[in-house]
Amino acid sequence: MSEPTLNYVACPDANGGHRMAYWEWGDPANPHVVVCGHGLSRQGRDFDVLAGALCGAVRVVCPDVVGRGQSDWLKDPTGYQIPAYATDMLALLAQLGPATLDWVGTSMGGLIGIVLAGQPNLPLPAPVRRLVLNDVGPAIQWPALERIGQYLGNTGQFESLQQAADAMWAVSQSFGPHTPAQWLALSTHMVKPVGDDVRGALTLHYDPAIAVPFRGLTQEAAAQGEAAMWQLYDGIKADTLLLRGAQSDLLTRETALAMTRRGPKARLVEFAGVGHAPTLVAADQVEAVASFLLG
Repeated sequence: MSEPTLNYVACPDANGGHRMAYWEWGDPANPHVVVCGHGLSRQGRDFDVLAGALCGAVRVVCPDVVGRGQSDWLKDPTGYQIPAYATDMLALLAQLGPATLDWVGTSMGGLIGIVLAGQPNLPLPAPVRRLVLNDVGPAIQWPALERIGQYLGNTGQFESLQQAADAMWAVSQSFGPHTPAQWLALSTHMVKPVGDDVRGALTLHYDPAIAVPFRGLTQEAAAQGEAAMWQLYDGIKADTLLLRGAQSDLLTRETALAMTRRGPKARLVEFAGVGHAPTLVAADQVEAVASFLLG
């Protein structure tokens, strides 16, 4: 499989701005762009398998949300929140200039997609045509947030890629079955060298401070956010596909079914034996997204 190109976009903030990295697959002149937004502590290379399946037909762009992967870290960690991420994506989309725009979002990336697709007056170069929400919706279960909070920000130190992969698997088994090779591939871009450590030690490739606003979230604030997200969801005009891990603790089946009845009336596909969140590596998961976007 060919490798993507690494590019950057300048994004404004109150502290002089920052750079967001993005990985680009396919013909850079293709006017049909699919943007793939990753989960809370992940990065854009999570979508390598899906991008490889799509990039013959469309241009696939996979940003590293600020604070992750190859993107800058924010000077003020309170900026690590969905509205700011959505603003960064507006800068990215202005630079890309797609004529046709689709969005695939896993967990946090899906919430960013809801914000972009649910507001009619945003300065998008093209409206979101098709939206894939991967195991996320307006209502998020508090116990799932507590579970994620137990490990978020603990970037650790590892002697090898395999040791890092094993540590990540210990908190990621809800992603569902993966072969050792699949999990190692998903882990490769999640780590970076520790400074100039001559022993080759590795640490996770995100700013530990992304946990600061997350840990400051209260149940009351989460409930207010949920009401706002439902309002945005109800404003979505894009054709919407909702993916759900059948054992997900973050997106309940009740919420998923509600999403099929209101707003864009998403079509729902569930994957057995998977929790939060499907990694879009398994063939059936890739096929569900590819057939929706390219069909």
